[in-house]
Amino acid sequence: MIQVIAVVGPTGSGKTALGIEIAQALDTEVISADSMQFYRGMEIGTGAPNAEELAAVPHHFIGHLSPNQEMSAGEYELEARSVVKRLNDSGKPAVVVGGSGLYIRTLVDGLFDGPSKDQAIRDRLEAEAEHAGIAALYARLEEVDPDYAKIISNNDLRRIVRALELFEIAGEPASVQYARHQASLDGLSSLQFLIDFPREELYDRINRRVDMMLDMGLVDEVKALVEQGYAADIMRLKSLGYREILSYVQGERPYDEAVDLMKMFTRRYAKRQLTWFRGDERVDFMSTADYPDNQARVEHVLKAYRLKG
Repeated sequence: MIQVIAVVGPTGSGKTALGIEIAQALDTEVISADSMQFYRGMEIGTGAPNAEELAAVPHHFIGHLSPNQEMSAGEYELEARSVVKRLNDSGKPAVVVGGSGLYIRTLVDGLFDGPSKDQAIRDRLEAEAEHAGIAALYARLEEVDPDYAKIISNNDLRRIVRALELFEIAGEPASVQYARHQASLDGLSSLQFLIDFPREELYDRINRRVDMMLDMGLVDEVKALVEQGYAADIMRLKSLGYREILSYVQGERPYDEAVDLMKMFTRRYAKRQLTWFRGDERVDFMSTADYPDNQARVEHVLKAYRLKG
């Protein structure tokens, strides 16, 4: 039995609507795998399902945390797998929707933590980053683990430090350690699909999506978060758009500059998401030339599910 049908891919590619249509066709429920949609009060900037979409099918892990709370990948795995089990026990697959590759992989394959942390190594690497800059550490990661370096941001200090820490502890790249871990797991059986737009069309969709978020009141959403005391959490979460709009709200840069930066960083993030999912052979890239609308995509997904389910 196929336990999970996942709609994955970059931001702005239409995952939410497709996931809902698939869930409706199979009379099942949606599990969000977008780590930023976990947070209340951030619905506009994260593109969370609206009230009508939430009413269409049951959703899980949407707006269930305050911005000052955290949910690790391991905690997500445990809670999300309990939902998957309940649905599977009733003869239904879970529909997982999101672009957070780490959370999707953790749910399907199980969590890879690697060796226990070495605080001395971690402290030294973080001190090096403070002294020489994150770029120096990222360049080192590109040398010792180019496969992992390709799928993370060159500004993601936490993941850069952890990957270098794993390399120093085990003497081999984190990507190699993960691949070995994945091969040893009895993971969930899954089908994974991605709506594959031509790059320029995807970027245009992202730009228009940012404009729509601003029209919906993103600036006011950020102001409300600041008024509730969550400004520091906006920076900690590194959520797309919020830091840039926060800089405008706090008078650090002009509005047009903040918007341009939000669009640029969102496009860059989408590129990294695509790199991540291209590294997983299980993901079915549905070209918009072959599957031009959701009706065709749903039919394709259901056909694959019936063949393998």
